Amino acid sequence: MNNHTITIVFACKQNAGRSQIAAAIARQQAPAYIHIVSAGTTPAEHIHPQVMQALMQRGLSPVNLTPQLLTDEIVAQADWVITMGCGEACPVYPGKHYVDWPVADPAHASSLEVEAIIADIEGRVRDLLQRIQS
Repeated sequence: MNNHTITIVFACKQNAGRSQIAAAIARQQAPAYIHIVSAGTTPAEHIHPQVMQALMQRGLSPVNLTPQLLTDEIVAQADWVITMGCGEACPVYPGKHYVDWPVADPAHASSLEVEAIIADIEGRVRDLLQRIQS
C-alpha cells in the first residue's frame, strides 16, 4: 500500500482531445493514491465532440469538463508529466518524470480514427501505471 500521493499530469495543446482521453482512462484504472490532472498549453473552448462521444460510449468522463490551462503551478505539483503535442510550450521543472507520447491529434479525425487513438492511449496509460506502481 502506497501512502504517498503521486500526481500525473497529461498535457496536450488544447486539452480537448489526447490529454482528456488519457486522463479519463487513467482515472478509471489508477489506484486511489494516484491523482490525475489534465491541461493544455492553449486550451480550446470545449472538448472535441467526437472525443466526448467516444469517452461517453466507454462510460468515461473527462477530468475537466472545460479545457484548462497548463500552468507552472500544475507542473510544479506533478510527479509525472506526460506530453502529447505541446512540445516546448510545456513548462519543465527539475525532478519530474517527463514522457512525450507521439499520439495522433483527434481534432479532425473520423470516428474510426478516434477509436484507434483511444486504443493507442489506453495501452500507453496501462504501461505508465504499471511502471509507476512497480
